[in-house]
Amino acid sequence: MTKIILTRHGDVVGIRPKRFRGRAQLALTELGERQARALAERVAASWRPAAIYTSPLYRCVTTGERIGTACSVAASTVDDLMDLDYGQWQMRVQDEIKAEQPQLFNLWHTAPQLVRFPGGESLQDLVARTSNALRAVLLAHPGQTVVLVGHDSVNRALLLQLLDQPLSAYGKIVQDPCCLNEIDVEGDHVEVHRVNDTAGIPHG
Repeated sequence: MTKIILTRHGDVVGIRPKRFRGRAQLALTELGERQARALAERVAASWRPAAIYTSPLYRCVTTGERIGTACSVAASTVDDLMDLDYGQWQMRVQDEIKAEQPQLFNLWHTAPQLVRFPGGESLQDLVARTSNALRAVLLAHPGQTVVLVGHDSVNRALLLQLLDQPLSAYGKIVQDPCCLNEIDVEGDHVEVHRVNDTAGIPHG
């Protein structure tokens, strides 16, 4: 049985007010640093990960480094854990997009499986590459515990796959900064033990 500890990076600029952050290189805020340290302490107290894999974006790399230091495990980057490519919407405030392109914005919130971002990706693209990352982890670490540090979008895509949910359910999953998701995988048997657990993580 492989145990996946799936988490999200700490707080960054662009979470409030909501922006389509995507592939912008963003550093953790002071709150984000505190969240990452609290997360690292929690992971180290509960598990002994054999490996830590993160998105190559700085906010995930930094969060992964904090966990790695606490657990004495070097973190590595995986391109397939990269955030969703929002194309022309990247770093735009969501309310601005809602005013400028109301039809597409509304479709993203009602039928996200039908949307391709202008100049960017679709959810189908995201699911394809995150499933590649998950498959590689499961093959490389049978019977071990692995930490994955992703993004809101990446984690939602992975959880949809693990829970056998349709892409239309994308908006129903919440992933707060430095939350914990715990999933056990053995062959085709999947058990999800916790989702978006933020116990002990500061939020202000």
